[in-house]
Amino acid sequence: MWKEIGDRERGILRPKSFTTRIKSNRIRTLQISNHKDIVSPHRASINSLQVDLTEGRYLLSGAADASAAVYDVQRATDYEAGGLIAKHKCLFVVDKQHEHGHKYAISSAIWYPVDTGLFITGSHDHHINVWDTNTTQVVMNFKMPGKVYRTAMSSLATTHMLIAAGTEDVQVRLCDIASGAFSHTLSGHRDGVMTVEWSTSSEWVLVTGGCDGAIRFWDIRRAGCFLVLDQSHSQLGRRPTIPEHSATNKALTSKSLSSGQNLNAKPRAQQRKLANGNGTKQSPVGRMPAKGSLRQRLHPGMLSSLDRATAHYGAVTGLKATEDGMYLLSAGSDSRLRLWDVESGCNTLVNFETVRLQAGKPIQLATSQDSDLVFVPCMTAVKAFDVWSGNTSQTFRGHYEYVNSCWFSSQEQELYTGGNDKQILVWSPSRLIADEMDEGPAQDRDNWSD
Repeated sequence: MWKEIGDRERGILRPKSFTTRIKSNRIRTLQISNHKDIVSPHRASINSLQVDLTEGRYLLSGAADASAAVYDVQRATDYEAGGLIAKHKCLFVVDKQHEHGHKYAISSAIWYPVDTGLFITGSHDHHINVWDTNTTQVVMNFKMPGKVYRTAMSSLATTHMLIAAGTEDVQVRLCDIASGAFSHTLSGHRDGVMTVEWSTSSEWVLVTGGCDGAIRFWDIRRAGCFLVLDQSHSQLGRRPTIPEHSATNKALTSKSLSSGQNLNAKPRAQQRKLANGNGTKQSPVGRMPAKGSLRQRLHPGMLSSLDRATAHYGAVTGLKATEDGMYLLSAGSDSRLRLWDVESGCNTLVNFETVRLQAGKPIQLATSQDSDLVFVPCMTAVKAFDVWSGNTSQTFRGHYEYVNSCWFSSQEQELYTGGNDKQILVWSPSRLIADEMDEGPAQDRDNWSD
């Protein structure tokens, strides 16, 4: 800790690198918290967790007893052990006793991404409820054709307020909060849709994972999906970077053209020959590609040969996009984790270490703020994998039964996990770092200070 501070003072570390390194060090010391305890009011398994995206302060949970609760994770409601353990009891809970509450298990609970005035719950009773946080009343209700497995809203959206819903029906439905009706449906899956995830780089792109093993990409502005991921279509590792010499050559060429220098005919001929492999005339840049390639570029998801591609041997149970939107992580009932390059649609062949995943229900994945770690519920434990190597970085054991959901708070660098044991556990950075920071200034105090 103090080494990083010293490097920052000497100018060795830039501010962004300093922040990244401190956060990474805190994540590496995550352990079950001995100073923060969330008191769960749920009487059944916890299926969904999310901290609000605006303040990073309020934790929302949804459980199989048809209840949803909200907690303030920054301000405790009570203290125990002489003030050493902060107890965080729920601010409110809505359950079956509520007039418009759900009747069966809540499978998904999410915050409205713009503010904490609304939250959305999806249930096995075939309903999606939109709740007013201040009054704890249902302000909107959507009747779905089957059990709701997962709901999602785009954190980037500025032109729409759509809730994407994955249900046991084959169609994905988009619920519009502004109008209170379905905007449209997305057809393509051959079985129920277990998980949905909005792109983190475009407000129009939605990713869905189905019980048919398919992962489909949709542009909600047009009909049909535009990409179906195929596990056999692969590339090794990260996307190739642009070679430095290529960028240098491009800059030199631009400089030469801007200074008025003319290229003679001989180099042009050589360039044409190298580009084409022969001396034939180059096709113009603006020329349209062949009919077949155009069709494949515009509608690969609509082609019969690609439409049946699968990403997993079994249901897709979890999806998580990286922070930059360039990669997608997926989990399946085949107990496989895969990392996908979104632009090329390729399986990057990252060999994640052997894990056992739940097969009968969706699981909630989480990533660290730099997307270098992915947190995956693996039966009774949560494992943190290095996204790029697939190696296990940490294993979190504390639940007595299967873990269903996890959420990483980038603001506090804390991990929240919920499982079938009805508990919400908090995994915090080691307090040793905080103690060192508290002791540091004390060593510099002089003897005559007040």
